[in-house]
Amino acid sequence: MSTGDVSTETATEVPVTLTATHETAETRFVDAGGVRFAFRRFGAPGATPLVMLQHFRGNLDNWDPALTDALAGEREVILVDYPGAGSSSGEFGPTIADTARRMIAFLTALELSEVDLLGFSIGGFVAQEIVLIRPALVRRLVLAATAPKGGPGMHGWRDDIAENARRPETSGEALLYIFFAHTDTSQAKGMEFLGRFMARSEDRDAPTNLALRDAQYDAIVEWGIPDHGALQRLTAIRRPTLIIQGDGDLMIPTSLSHLMAGLIPDAQIRIYPDSAHAFLFQEPEQVAADVNAFLA
Repeated sequence: MSTGDVSTETATEVPVTLTATHETAETRFVDAGGVRFAFRRFGAPGATPLVMLQHFRGNLDNWDPALTDALAGEREVILVDYPGAGSSSGEFGPTIADTARRMIAFLTALELSEVDLLGFSIGGFVAQEIVLIRPALVRRLVLAATAPKGGPGMHGWRDDIAENARRPETSGEALLYIFFAHTDTSQAKGMEFLGRFMARSEDRDAPTNLALRDAQYDAIVEWGIPDHGALQRLTAIRRPTLIIQGDGDLMIPTSLSHLMAGLIPDAQIRIYPDSAHAFLFQEPEQVAADVNAFLA
């Protein structure tokens, strides 16, 4: 559907009573910092909103409804497209810090003074920057399948992952290869996810383009330049933090979750067995239960 079919709304026009689901939530827009952000809000009002920051090349529809609806059963969930992603205008980056500042502007435009943040993959990079730039904005932080700035093994991806992740057209085959463990059980759950995330038929988000792919990959490579000093930035994160990842992530080494857990004061960590980068789409109910318990 064309994005022109959805009217622009400001934060004050968002209803207090949220009754929609992942599949039925309306796509809304708000202007902030020269960007027209596309976002969706749904779930149970009352608790601190959970803002979810998406993975490489992802848009609003790339989240697993089984995960977001389970999270939304206990709190308001806000999904948002980065600048240049999906139906949002503008351009990504060029750096992760640039994107973080634009996402802070988005939250300010929604008149949100405090949020919980869940950052998945590159979204975890952005979430780290947000909490370091504006710590008072973040109540609790969830870092999923992500890595610290300057971490070892992050200066680009290994060849087979890069080949599949950077294809001109994303395919189900490529998603299964990079997102799920190469075991029969994980691949079978990956097939179930492929059916779920395509379930929304009305008001689907615009697909991401190759300009976003290249801008995000450049930002990932810059983020991953080895820098031991940059790792020390994590010691400044003073918000309760939960770090979660699959035990066999082929895109971002699982060892980096353990590294972050050792640097972020009092961080909690959970590693999910027989899973890879998209462990949270493989075990959506369990991950949602763990995240909801942490946020509560």
